[in-house]
Amino acid sequence: MLQTLRKLINRKETASGSVRAIVPEGQRAYAVGDIHGRRDLFEALMMAIEQDDAAAPPAETTVVLLGDLVDRGPDSAGVIALARDWQARRKVAILAGNHEEMFLNSLSDKETMRHFLRHGGRETILSYGLDRRKYENASLEETMELMRQAVPAEDIAFIESFEDMYAIGDYLFVHAGIEPGIPLEEQKPRSLRWIREPFLSHAAPHGHVVVHGHTIRDDPEDRGNRIGIDTGAYVSGRLTALVLEGDRRRYIEAVEENGQVSTRHSPANSAPHLVSA
Repeated sequence: MLQTLRKLINRKETASGSVRAIVPEGQRAYAVGDIHGRRDLFEALMMAIEQDDAAAPPAETTVVLLGDLVDRGPDSAGVIALARDWQARRKVAILAGNHEEMFLNSLSDKETMRHFLRHGGRETILSYGLDRRKYENASLEETMELMRQAVPAEDIAFIESFEDMYAIGDYLFVHAGIEPGIPLEEQKPRSLRWIREPFLSHAAPHGHVVVHGHTIRDDPEDRGNRIGIDTGAYVSGRLTALVLEGDRRRYIEAVEENGQVSTRHSPANSAPHLVSA
């Protein structure tokens, strides 16, 4: 937390006092929205990011996964495996979303397990190879035990290592948002992982641009003081990455259409358009 706060000091302001959001010179950032078990889209977007980074001028590059890697989509276990492997090969910061919170708490709390199963946990458990018939015949307590047996300890430890927030230059990355007007050191993890209002409708500057997921929109939503990039991968077939370099913003997306996954790129400060099949 203290490292994050230090990164938010000495930001550049315009004459009006509003923040001109900049990634420091020599750095590049890729922020990836909510993956939700879509291993196919995640793998395609990873490859597109690697190709994009290799084709760009050399830079200190950071990838930030904004949380909700698990639930709802068909292969959360595969997403976790890919994320761990990617983090071992390059600088990847991974944030904890509300679904990671439910995942971990459902291992020991029955009420959380009920909520977890209603919001995509079933798909997560089955992605770990649990027999479908055994799952369907299990009581709640038995399901908890089956999950504890199916999910490797390494995956649990990996998810427990996810961060609450991350900062690069004038950008703050969180899963859901922040409480407007509350200092960063006083932000509660629940707000960072679950908040919608009053964050989404807050129009005043936060002192930094907040990049977040959690709230699905048809397209990336740049409101100046915040940028939402959850395009609903598990239901829409669109997984979005925001690319930040200097004062420029652009997007890369992995998109499933008719069973085929392609990538979309956008020029700086514009919406994504299809460039490859």
